[in-house]
Amino acid sequence: MQPPAGSQVSRVPAQRTPPEQLAPPAPAPAPERPRRRLRTVLAIVAGVVALLCGTGAVVGFVLYDRATAPDRSSPDVVVASYIQAFLVERDDTKAKQLTCEGTTDLNGLRALRDDLAAREKKFDTTISVSWGPLNVQQSGEDAVVEVDLVIAAFIDGISQSDRQGWRFETRRGDGWGVCKAQPAG
Repeated sequence: MQPPAGSQVSRVPAQRTPPEQLAPPAPAPAPERPRRRLRTVLAIVAGVVALLCGTGAVVGFVLYDRATAPDRSSPDVVVASYIQAFLVERDDTKAKQLTCEGTTDLNGLRALRDDLAAREKKFDTTISVSWGPLNVQQSGEDAVVEVDLVIAAFIDGISQSDRQGWRFETRRGDGWGVCKAQPAG
């Protein structure tokens, strides 16, 4: 098809500028770098806080465990603590923490406690238990502790007391523990 007459359109094909002669395209603006410094600082702070919390939890657990664990450092201490827990406070859970692992023979002391409870009910009174000096004879990992239990009560306005000798056998395992209790003699 021919261009109309009088047209100023050239019959020369259009020329394109070769790509190497073109002006380079304007560089795209560099994307803004993400704030890595802030992210790094936050990660370090979070790590330090987590470490401090973990350390605090471990220290708290150890301190709590030491503060609440019964003292089982020697035969006389464990016997005194056992008498306090079993006869005075009548706390079987606490008393159990002071006994030997495995087999124990504490039925004699349990019978005494049951008798005291029955007498309290019968006479409508409170019976208190205290003890005198503890005599320890230790032989290696075993020890015998002898003690006088003083059982006292007010009945009809009159103070009454009884002194009973008891023999406790203890053994060292993971700390000392009461294994056997029986009346002395």
